[in-house]
Amino acid sequence: MFRDFTQRKAKSLGLVGTVKNLPDGSVFVVAEGEEEKLARLLEKLKKGSLLSRVDKLEEKWLPATGEFINFKIVF
Repeated sequence: MFRDFTQRKAKSLGLVGTVKNLPDGSVFVVAEGEEEKLARLLEKLKKGSLLSRVDKLEEKWLPATGEFINFKIVF
């Protein structure tokens, strides 16, 4: 549910990257794009969707790799 929410928000902002669930129940997101749009995505993720609960969000800003062409859910 949260992965789908993340993908939809990222695509609507024109961002590329991935989102996946981790074994501990957390979600890992890699997003690339304009800094302003990344900040907007981050704000949306902090709030989460109506059906999700966000307890903590850790962010790490790194240079873009350029390896992504779209935003997809990784299984």
